Amino acid sequence: MSDFQKDLDDVMKKYDRESNTRIWEGAPKIFIRWISALFSLYCIYVTLFSTMMPEIKLNIFLGLILIIGYLNYPISRHHVKTNSMPVYDILIMLAGVIPFFYFAWNAESIIKLALRVTSPRNPDYKLMVTMAILAIISTMELCRRCVGIPILCVVGALMVYAFCNVRFGKVIYDLYYSTGDGIRSTPIDVCAKYIVVFIIFGAFLERTGISAFFINMANAIAGSSSGGPAKVAVISSALCGMVSGSSVGNTVTTGSITIPMMKKTGYKAEFAGAVEAAASTGGQIMPPIMGAAAFLMSEYMGVPYSQVALKAILPAVLYFAGIYIAVHLEAKKLGLKGISKDELPKIIELLPKIYLLLPLVVLVVMVSMNIYTMQFSAAVAIGFAILVGLINSDERITFTKIIDALEAGGKGTITVAVACAMAGLVAGCITSTGLASQLISMVVNISGGHAFIALILTMICCIILGMGVPTTANYCIMAATCAPILMAPAIGIEKVCAHFFVFYFGIVADITPPVALAAYAGSAIAKAPPMKTAFNATRLAIAAFIVPYIFAFEPAMLFENIGHISGADPFLNELLAFIEVALICVTALLGIFGVAAALNGYLFRPMNFVIRVMLAAGGLLMLVPGFMSDLAGFTLLAVGVIVQYLKLKRDNN
Repeated sequence: MSDFQKDLDDVMKKYDRESNTRIWEGAPKIFIRWISALFSLYCIYVTLFSTMMPEIKLNIFLGLILIIGYLNYPISRHHVKTNSMPVYDILIMLAGVIPFFYFAWNAESIIKLALRVTSPRNPDYKLMVTMAILAIISTMELCRRCVGIPILCVVGALMVYAFCNVRFGKVIYDLYYSTGDGIRSTPIDVCAKYIVVFIIFGAFLERTGISAFFINMANAIAGSSSGGPAKVAVISSALCGMVSGSSVGNTVTTGSITIPMMKKTGYKAEFAGAVEAAASTGGQIMPPIMGAAAFLMSEYMGVPYSQVALKAILPAVLYFAGIYIAVHLEAKKLGLKGISKDELPKIIELLPKIYLLLPLVVLVVMVSMNIYTMQFSAAVAIGFAILVGLINSDERITFTKIIDALEAGGKGTITVAVACAMAGLVAGCITSTGLASQLISMVVNISGGHAFIALILTMICCIILGMGVPTTANYCIMAATCAPILMAPAIGIEKVCAHFFVFYFGIVADITPPVALAAYAGSAIAKAPPMKTAFNATRLAIAAFIVPYIFAFEPAMLFENIGHISGADPFLNELLAFIEVALICVTALLGIFGVAAALNGYLFRPMNFVIRVMLAAGGLLMLVPGFMSDLAGFTLLAVGVIVQYLKLKRDNN
């Protein structure tokens, strides 16, 4: 292993707990490899063909997750010995596995008994409560190992609050025995039904060589322009992020290529790390997969998955456009050049590899048709990924790679499933205590019913709760705690807009200090100060802090409530819808440009304080919905741009 690869592995282990795994060699390695692969096949079979009742299916799923999880994750990264699994790890694993499998085996009788679990007079009370506690604690311990402590702090605080305010038996019932709430609620159900198949699909897709294709395509498109490597990072991270599902993982994977290129071009180390972190984090909001959260959003909002992916397009484009603009202005300010065209791949040379996109195209088309289930569409896409891999002579897929993909899919499911289980505990505590209504009342009282103030307060809550939490669990927590606040009648934010709002601000926690894991991973690769990198990433991702406010007040950006006049001709309604969305996109882009330029302090030439304030004010006004604000904002932007251009002409003369 090269020193550089070792450094990357160290970065992953430091900032991505998924990388802190046991070391297995020889026969044990082969054994665990096949267990993970068979688990993936089992999940595909169950999602496609199983008719088991949820209590059986989900308990088996969680039991298997605990087995694979404890086989892979040690108690600490400092307690790793080759081919070693301490007795205490086996006992902790069995403490959770036995209750889950016992519940699955005796589901019908336990469901009847569980209805009386709230009464200590029930003769089975002690046994049922003990099994529930062991299963929950074992799952929480696995979460600590592979996900991290931040989410456990949230879960632990809510559980203590629940035990202090609700009868113990009722809390246990809600958290463990209730199918609608608690550990087997919507998050884990969606994970077992949809997400696991898409994780496996992502593992197969990575082995077709599509990531290298994305990076080469980004180089061909933007590599030769000013500051080309940074623009390559933005484009490639947006594309690879669709496959990855991890901000940190995406930062390290694509950043290992793009960050050294950016530094070599002339970008400061903290800026190079920030670009990659901001772009990689944006991969989680990039349709069609959106870090697997799109499936949960579909379930929570009651909207078809294809519509969720469609609604996410414009905000994602604006997010990456904001980063791209900031990167371009920074390159111009530093006078940076691009990479020589002779060193870059040609688009014409990459076109023969366009077939690598076929699995993604098949997936999107099948899901959009609403004829097939999401899991069936993903299974078909896996088949196409294998077919594409057989055709690709550069990285031809083999039987070994197929097993690798199944193994990676099985292991990749562990963290998502455990995080979803924790999100279910959060939802269960909130439901049993009625905490959601109290949070709503508190925010409404503090904000005085003003939507903008409520949005700011909710944004702060989302960023705090989202620190160090994986994408899927992040959204589940936001959907349970923060989205209902915005949907309260006193605030009046529409359901879809509220869910997208909390999703966005939960995600940007990965680049927002003080717990900015993606930014810290980028800084480690760039060998830059972590906090400087985090603040640079926050500045670059300014669009992520602005766009949610736009669609909160202008749902048309999410294709909600657009261009409809009762009784009007359908063509006229479609035309009005197109014009409305186009105007919002144009004004939003101009607004983001103004804010990005003001933060950068450069447009054609360095800007003085007055021009920066003018561009910032103009940009913000254009982001505020309304004709008059757009007009005022455009005027300020136009004046600022013209003044800067005239100053440039004067300097040249």
